[in-house]
Amino acid sequence: MKNALLITLCVSLLATNVASGQQDPMFTKYFFNSLIYNPATAGSAEHLSANLIHRQQWLGLEGSPSTQSLTAHTPLRNEHVGLGLSMVNDNIGASGTFDLNTAYAYRFRVGKTSKLSIGLQASVTNWRGNWSELVLEDNDDVSFNDQISRWLPNFGAGIYFYNQQFYAGVGCPRILEYDLRQVDQQTTPIYARTYRHYYATIGSAFKLGGNNNLIIRPSALLKNTGAFSSLRKDKAFRNFGSPTELDLDLSFMIAQTFWIGAAYRTAPRIGQIVE
Repeated sequence: MKNALLITLCVSLLATNVASGQQDPMFTKYFFNSLIYNPATAGSAEHLSANLIHRQQWLGLEGSPSTQSLTAHTPLRNEHVGLGLSMVNDNIGASGTFDLNTAYAYRFRVGKTSKLSIGLQASVTNWRGNWSELVLEDNDDVSFNDQISRWLPNFGAGIYFYNQQFYAGVGCPRILEYDLRQVDQQTTPIYARTYRHYYATIGSAFKLGGNNNLIIRPSALLKNTGAFSSLRKDKAFRNFGSPTELDLDLSFMIAQTFWIGAAYRTAPRIGQIVE
């Protein structure tokens, strides 16, 4: 069991990748970081589960994307309750975010082997921008006069169905959307803001040829930020959002200790960010 945990951690460190076009960091091996996308997964491993990831893109290039995440979740003695904690730090250029999230899941038995979990999340996000690191063409641009550091409280929810062979879930980690303008810039018609992210996951695990030493794990993650955007009160931001993206993964678990697999992500076309 210890070997399996060690190899899983090493694979997740080597195989992470961040998606473009969204505000939330994304990871290629998303099933290792499921708590980030859906609070209802808290406790679903049926034991204490912890995951630490560091990712550095374009090593040696100043301002290149860098992401760190730490997640931990566990069931309580009351088998119906699961708790989770996650922290994500994301930097790119002169801007970055830090998320601190707590998750609570209440789980119901469905039949003899399955469970349905309903999760709630409370979180706070720090949005920061150190504009002194930028080289500006116009040094008098008032948009870059001040440094930005804002703490934004939020909440999220999710639902998750699972057993030993199958899982499926839908989550929205941060439901509130925030205006990121400074107080003295209320006349700005188009401005930065946070967006609501939606995630849907599905996957399974089964023996290949009835062999306990070879398990196949197909899975998929669907991501969207534009759903229901037409209902926003601010007309300037209706139909805004990144393109829907789909991650597909096919992995093999060998002898309960070693993972190997391949992943595919749909690529958004340039100009799709605004509908």
